[in-house]
Amino acid sequence: MSDTKPSYVVEPGDPFGKEVGFTKARFMGYISKVDGVVWISAIISKKPGRGNFSQLVKAIEAKGYTVKVPTPFPHMVAILKHWGFRQTFEWAEEMGEDVEVWVR
Repeated sequence: MSDTKPSYVVEPGDPFGKEVGFTKARFMGYISKVDGVVWISAIISKKPGRGNFSQLVKAIEAKGYTVKVPTPFPHMVAILKHWGFRQTFEWAEEMGEDVEVWVR
């Protein structure tokens, strides 16, 4: 088994992560970059309430990517609504069903 992470996974501090402010000082977790979409599915702000998430979204969009957030927790839904995201559903082959995806 290889210890190499998939090329689409971006961890805090990776080159793309640094470009958009996804750093170890601000976040734990990872994001995924696939084609023209950045998936924010598993991150935690180390200092909630300081605008880190909104800054991250703005920086990703400034690079020309669409931001998508799959199956967010209720607290995140409130944040997403505030930032103009809308709820959609997309087919997830690995799940064999449509899954909730918030898009801005």
